[in-house]
Amino acid sequence: MLKGKYFFVAAACLVIAACSSNDKKPAAAAVVPVKPLLMAPFRFHKAIEVAPGQTFDVVSWGRGSTDAGAYAIMHSDSAGIKYTTTPGDLDGAITDVYNADMDNDGNPEILIQAKAKDTVSYARIYAFEFNGNDANKLDFPKLSSSQRKGYRGDDNFYIKEGKLIREFPIYSSNDSLAKPTGAKRQLEYSLRSNNFSVKQLSQDSTDAKPAAVQESKMAEPEKKQSTSRSSKKKKSESHKRRRRRG
Repeated sequence: MLKGKYFFVAAACLVIAACSSNDKKPAAAAVVPVKPLLMAPFRFHKAIEVAPGQTFDVVSWGRGSTDAGAYAIMHSDSAGIKYTTTPGDLDGAITDVYNADMDNDGNPEILIQAKAKDTVSYARIYAFEFNGNDANKLDFPKLSSSQRKGYRGDDNFYIKEGKLIREFPIYSSNDSLAKPTGAKRQLEYSLRSNNFSVKQLSQDSTDAKPAAVQESKMAEPEKKQSTSRSSKKKKSESHKRRRRRG
């Protein structure tokens, strides 16, 4: 009788354990949000809210060639129920869009960075300042001859303390056989009265020769002076000896 009771109790425990295991639901897999795909002919979209009710949607589009297209800055003034569009031709593809108030006048600037390619992958900046619903296109300065020395693209832009910073690696030359030197050039863009100014923040390998070379060149004249002095001394001594003999 005891064996039968123990067998019944053990069977009941197994049934309860089986039921409890069936009640446990499998852990749900983490849902990763999928970035919505843009419908053709659109290629890029970024929304920037500069103030409550003030949003700038920047888009690019085009069919066929990927090396050219068009862009549009769509300004939504939800408070004033006003909607304006600023279009333009695009060289290359948009890589990012920045917002700043570089001249501290209360009017936001929208800076569109595009990457184009001919012999190198170079950067283009399309800059606008918005005063209410009015857009003013700004001329972004091109690289000067000294700034372009060793330039082959791969630009990195970012906003820092109200300035636009531009960095890119320096190559040994500007042709296709150029090799990276390991140095970088850093430029800072400021805005005043809707005009850009640029200055170089870093000294790179293309600007100055190594200090060791300069020191060796400075040391060379000293050697020449010492040798010339010793030769003069020898000449004077030989002249004195000749006078004594005479």
